[in-house]
Amino acid sequence: MDGARQFGAGLGSAATAPLDDLNLRRQHIPTVLLQAEANPYDLRNLNQCATIGAEIARLDEALGPDTDEPPPPDGSFLSERAADAAAAAALDGIRDAATDFIPGRSWIRRLSGAEQHSRHVQSAIQAGRMRRAFLKGVGMQRNCAPPAAPAWFRPRGRSQR
Repeated sequence: MDGARQFGAGLGSAATAPLDDLNLRRQHIPTVLLQAEANPYDLRNLNQCATIGAEIARLDEALGPDTDEPPPPDGSFLSERAADAAAAAALDGIRDAATDFIPGRSWIRRLSGAEQHSRHVQSAIQAGRMRRAFLKGVGMQRNCAPPAAPAWFRPRGRSQR
């Protein structure tokens, strides 16, 4: 995405950041992360490599690519990446300016429940990452090919289906 488009797309979110602090707008937690938070080691209905891979794909959709995945080639030039970085920095500045005018912001976040919700979001993300790593380990143990195992893993002989 070019810097100008990125800036335009993120401007509304940066300017309305105080709504998050006042708990008037909440970040959505995907169902797959809530399930991971409730039971990160659940293996029900995950008895085949294909089902393990499908669950990992659901987690990837919610979390983004795992650290073992190479970044997709974006074909961008250095100048485009610099423009994206500049847009991100400008949006951070706007977000900071929009939230700095709130006196006692940390207290407001605690009293409004925004801080608790933010912690819940982070907990769900951590549980999702933990579940994805666990499932990739199970996939390796069962000799599954990626994506039901880490990208670097090569199954021995025939992989399970």
